Amino acid sequence: MAGILFIISAPSGSGKSTLVSELRKQVSGVDFSISWTTRLPRGSEENGREYYFTSREEFERMRDAGLFLEYAEVFGKDLYGTARSSLDEARRAGHDLLLDIDVQGAAQVRKSMPEAVSIFVLPPTPRVLRTRLRNRSRAEGVVNDEEVYRRLGEARKEIENYREYVYILVNDILDRAVAQLEAIVLAERFYRNGEPIAYRSSRVLEVAAGCRIENSRERLKPVLEAFGIDGPSGQQQLPFGDDSDDD
Repeated sequence: MAGILFIISAPSGSGKSTLVSELRKQVSGVDFSISWTTRLPRGSEENGREYYFTSREEFERMRDAGLFLEYAEVFGKDLYGTARSSLDEARRAGHDLLLDIDVQGAAQVRKSMPEAVSIFVLPPTPRVLRTRLRNRSRAEGVVNDEEVYRRLGEARKEIENYREYVYILVNDILDRAVAQLEAIVLAERFYRNGEPIAYRSSRVLEVAAGCRIENSRERLKPVLEAFGIDGPSGQQQLPFGDDSDDD
């Protein structure tokens, strides 16, 4: 039986890559699609591990040839895309496929493949997100506050799309978020393919159900309000000014 297509999206710095890495250690049969991009490698990134790095000209040739399942231009300069071959290979193996894509790409995939399972990962607060972005910059050897604040602004715009996703995770405690992501995958396998859940099946299904957007309103409320979304005043509340606790 063909596997399930999972979409996972999150603002940059939300810890999405760590969640995906931990999930794949614990759940077998989940293939990960490595995206193509025109941006340059950062830090210790290697071609074919984090991304397939290519030129804009080659990316556009692939796009025009219909080789991408989805593609998008991010921050107005870099192109990212998912090769259709990733889905074809996963289906031949009977594996699930996990796409790590932004909200633009996710919208394209949902339109062409409405059966896809969509998951959105939220950082717990703007302050935590800012700290994570700065730590990433330091790890890459470049601390650029202007870039950090630009990404914070983009994060709020991305988070506004949370309603388009089936499942919502708040990545405040890593182990809990990993357990929730694992529960979502196992629950979808159970419901769609009748795949048995070996241990604590009822608990796994309860955890997954609790992450569905219709069951997450109260849990999400303080997070969304912190980002100025769905708050009582509707005004942006990003704490950009005080950096004293970040260093």
